[in-house]
Amino acid sequence: MSKKLEDLYITEEGMADLWNVWYSELHDGQSGLTLKLDRLVESTVSPFQRIDVVHNVDFGKLLVLYGSLMVCDNDNNAYNEMLAHVPLFSHPSPKEVLIIGGGDCGCLTEVLSHPDVKRCTMCEIDEKVVEVCKRQFPHLTKGASDKRANLVFDDGKKFIEETDEKFDIILLDLSDPVGPAADLFQKKFHKKVYECLNEDGIMVAQSESPFFNKKTVKQMYKNLFDIFPIVKMYTCHMPIYPSALWSFAFCSKKYDPVEDFREQSAKNHKSKTKYYNAEVHRGSFALPQFARELLP
Repeated sequence: MSKKLEDLYITEEGMADLWNVWYSELHDGQSGLTLKLDRLVESTVSPFQRIDVVHNVDFGKLLVLYGSLMVCDNDNNAYNEMLAHVPLFSHPSPKEVLIIGGGDCGCLTEVLSHPDVKRCTMCEIDEKVVEVCKRQFPHLTKGASDKRANLVFDDGKKFIEETDEKFDIILLDLSDPVGPAADLFQKKFHKKVYECLNEDGIMVAQSESPFFNKKTVKQMYKNLFDIFPIVKMYTCHMPIYPSALWSFAFCSKKYDPVEDFREQSAKNHKSKTKYYNAEVHRGSFALPQFARELLP
């Protein structure tokens, strides 16, 4: 017996999820990370770049600059903690710290969790990045309100070339070597950074993926070995960065990051970390063979 027309239930298959927006970041257009976005939180354009904040179920809110992922809620803050704490617990008395870049302020906040630091200057070219992050990532920007924080909105290359100040630690919290940022990866710039350090100073620079960026990594470390007496690579797990294995160049005039590591100070550190600890500090300098072969 046929059903009456009014008894039929009408539905359209495949219409359950109409929000079908994806973000992809690919290395050379070949492979990378793809995330389904459940919403666009904020989007703006500064004089320097496009700034987006998007949301994903696994990672929470993510900061995207010029189309490249920078930080997110759920990356364990690994990049910022490793960039800051490794050199700060390797130097016996870090008082004056300079950050070039670092607009999300995550590195600044980690540096200022060290009570011995008297001042941390952060030179960031794009003030709007800081403004967006204060709204969207307040857990990263706590350090910006610290009285020891000195925020300078200027070109990092210009700052290094013109300053007559000396620093115990200089941290290069830079984006990829693309466009104007490429100058901050060159040997000439690293020489100027060396000159801005005190006699026992330390520089740490993010040094890209040893898996995807082999050519860049190899040349960068060749240059650094020509400038600093102590140069070592260390790594961390960064799930939103290409290959998820990220490297840092530890460059020092005097101190070795393992031999001079202030382990007890690291264990007594009152600020709670999500990634960094004393064991990770030491272990991060143990490199896979393919990464070791990139070093001079």
